[in-house]
Amino acid sequence: MKKAFIPFIMMFMLLLGACGSQQAQPAQPATPAEGNEAKEGTVIYKSEKGPVEVPAQPKRIVGLTNAPNIVSMKGTLVGVDQWTKQNPLFTEKLKDVEVVSDADLEKILALKPDLIVAGSEMKNLDQLSKIAPTVVFTWGKLDYLSQQLEIGKLLNKEKEAQAWIDDFKNRAKTAGEQIKTKIGENATVSVIEYDTKDFYVFGNNWARGTEILYQAMGLNMPDKVKKDVLGPGYYKLSTEAIPEYAGDYLVLSRRNGSTNDFLESATWKNIPAVKQDRIIEIDTEASTYSDPITLEYLLKIFTEQFLAKS
Repeated sequence: MKKAFIPFIMMFMLLLGACGSQQAQPAQPATPAEGNEAKEGTVIYKSEKGPVEVPAQPKRIVGLTNAPNIVSMKGTLVGVDQWTKQNPLFTEKLKDVEVVSDADLEKILALKPDLIVAGSEMKNLDQLSKIAPTVVFTWGKLDYLSQQLEIGKLLNKEKEAQAWIDDFKNRAKTAGEQIKTKIGENATVSVIEYDTKDFYVFGNNWARGTEILYQAMGLNMPDKVKKDVLGPGYYKLSTEAIPEYAGDYLVLSRRNGSTNDFLESATWKNIPAVKQDRIIEIDTEASTYSDPITLEYLLKIFTEQFLAKS
């Protein structure tokens, strides 16, 4: 769902709106009875920053954050952050959508948005709110399913969002049970990402399919990962330490077809999961969010490939 480590992770740190702590309570829509009178054609959405009067049916949304969640709910975006636009799962869907940031006030104004969705860490929030109703989310305050539900509420599509959540949880749980029957109830899975220089291992809420594997499917992570990674969410690995964090199965997140010399080393090749071909590769660029489109994409990959492994 971001920190002082590799630039790539830093870039996504505040943009992974769907993953985060499961302890936060989602906001609830307010009603006029609570002291907020909505005009005709609008509703009052109770955001984390307070009530915001928003269009009941927004037609021109600028998504500075949570854009993938908005796309999944068929929200009409006119502006989007560059990272979502570059994501291969969204490139075609967003081909006619402008790339904007919180610094592009004039550009956003020219897009004539009727709703802006922004991150609480972003600049110019007051100025943005003068352009259009602006709803703010804090990365990590909501878990990935609660975040989707909140986007559904914001777009007046709460029932659709809840229906997807219920269906996804059931399908992922069933897939997890099938996978555990295949690979063993106690088998462990590690999610490791690499680029040309570095390796990282992820916890249970840092995208890359971690929410599916550990939360929805109920698969196990190695004890070493539990100890060192669950708190911070990610952990940078020295190449010597990689075998300590490797589970019985490895989900390997690879960026832009990058290679790393360590993958040719004896240390890597002697990891049991590598020797036994228990590796599932995923595309980093397509796996850095936890919205329904990304989750469905990864659920299919995990289900098919885990069940194909011995």
